[in-house]
Amino acid sequence: MPRKLVTAFSTAILLSGVAITPTCQAQVAARTTDAEIVSQLQAHVERLAQADSFSGAVLIAKDGKTLWSAAYGIADRNFNAPNRTDTKFNLGSMNKMFTAVAIAQLVERGVLSFDDPVSKWIPGALQGDAGDKVRIKHLLSHTSGLGSYFTDEWDKASRARYRSVDDWMPFAKQEALQFEPGTRWAYSNTGMLVAGKVIEAASKLSYFDYVREHIYKPAGMTNTDAYELDYVTPNLAVGYDREMTSNGPRWRNNIFMHVIKGGPAGGGYSTVEDLLKFDVALRSGKLVGPEFVRLLTTPKPEISSPQYGYGFGIFAGGKIVGHSGGFPGISANLDMHLTSGYTTVVLSNYGRGSQPVVQKARALLAQ
Repeated sequence: MPRKLVTAFSTAILLSGVAITPTCQAQVAARTTDAEIVSQLQAHVERLAQADSFSGAVLIAKDGKTLWSAAYGIADRNFNAPNRTDTKFNLGSMNKMFTAVAIAQLVERGVLSFDDPVSKWIPGALQGDAGDKVRIKHLLSHTSGLGSYFTDEWDKASRARYRSVDDWMPFAKQEALQFEPGTRWAYSNTGMLVAGKVIEAASKLSYFDYVREHIYKPAGMTNTDAYELDYVTPNLAVGYDREMTSNGPRWRNNIFMHVIKGGPAGGGYSTVEDLLKFDVALRSGKLVGPEFVRLLTTPKPEISSPQYGYGFGIFAGGKIVGHSGGFPGISANLDMHLTSGYTTVVLSNYGRGSQPVVQKARALLAQ
């Protein structure tokens, strides 16, 4: 049965059907068992690790129960400290899921609406009349027309200047809309940043306090937060990319490249175990009710977002939802297989390190 693997954010898994007749039934292989899936995935990851193409942690679960988890490689090359399954890895953009869930909680409680304009909660935060045009649903679905606050100005500034949501908000005020909200899809870090400020305005809490109390705590995520990198945080992985030089390869860390503290759009830290807890809490209704889980994890074609919901990417025709994260020294992914009950988490402190593992896991589970 030929298969096409999922290889990008917008590519769905396609299966070609084969008619089964009595004469060929004996030739059809039995469905791959969980033990076989684990064995094949483990062998694949070990080959990558032996080639030093993967450093990080991997987890696969079924119906919330871990089938296999393991860690490979080095968390801190200065001290040769190994990665563990409870090592905290940078999530990149995966924090967008938490931001979207937080908004959904406030909508469920009747505090705000997905249709509220930004100006209702943070008047004057956006340029001109953009605050009246951009609605919360546009922020969460990357259809706002806003871009990314990772500008040349930020790149030249001290990372230590940006720790709170308010520290970042002047970048949002500088942006002109690239298109009318709801008419196009364009990935936007600034949109999620603004959503984080809406959470602060609506909840009267800092973004960081809100997600700790209303997402991490009820889900049991004890090793997840936006840690400040100039303070000591035990068991935190350092991100690396390999560079080729005239003297051969060398490793470069990303400490001076990335943010000093993550926020609503990304840059926080978590573990494979905590991300499974997040999946379980979300699917079980502990964070929001079933109707809001559906709203978060279904496409929004009516606002030009056919393969992204509210804070969640959508794959394989809606069978898989989740999010990835990437940056130099960061490569992370959560796949929630809604119809089969599987969960896969891959966190790597190598740039692009998670991708071959994610592709193999999706291919195995498609069987």
